[in-house]
Amino acid sequence: MKYRNAIILILIIIFLDQAIKIYIKTHLPYGVEGEVHVLGLNWFRLHFLENEGMAFGMRLNDAPIGKIILTLFRLVAVTFGFFLLKKLVVKEYSRGAIICGALILAGALGNLIDSMFYGMIFTNSSYHTRNIAEFTAFGEGYGQFLQGRVVDMFYFPLFSGTFPKWMPFVGGNHFEFFEPVFNLADAAISVGVLTLVFFQKRLIHKKVLPASEQAQA
Repeated sequence: MKYRNAIILILIIIFLDQAIKIYIKTHLPYGVEGEVHVLGLNWFRLHFLENEGMAFGMRLNDAPIGKIILTLFRLVAVTFGFFLLKKLVVKEYSRGAIICGALILAGALGNLIDSMFYGMIFTNSSYHTRNIAEFTAFGEGYGQFLQGRVVDMFYFPLFSGTFPKWMPFVGGNHFEFFEPVFNLADAAISVGVLTLVFFQKRLIHKKVLPASEQAQA
């Protein structure tokens, strides 16, 4: 697979990810109030949330410095990711491995864009204001450079119930599956990572050259 094709895949995912995020942020109120049941389904909803941390709403800590450190780490990881992806292509690893690498890199870059710039170009959204966010003059948004919040929207509460009372620690507690709210970038990362984990023997290998070419090499 050519490096150019991997870059095209990354750009397509980033475009779709950002288009969805911008639409959700500028059209839906924050939280439950703006929740939309897609095709009337109870288990597929658009639920606008933002998070300050990692995939699926995880956080590093509540301090601004934690957000900056996380964003800078993402920036370094994405930069290294392009170098690694180029290396996979040059060494002729399998198409599947390169596609998985492109998915992971696209997801990381998609969320990095939110963290770097969204605070500078959007007005605030929160449970308290209940307003719909708008574009604003660059630098006059709700946050500073590297302190933007990542937009999430996909919510799949497939089923819910109550843990049996005999279960330690969680007995009698309500549960819901699948509870995390996520975005397309998170999904791209998850698909890429899980595919590599479960199919690594099939994917993580270099291109096998014919015997005649190996002799020439």
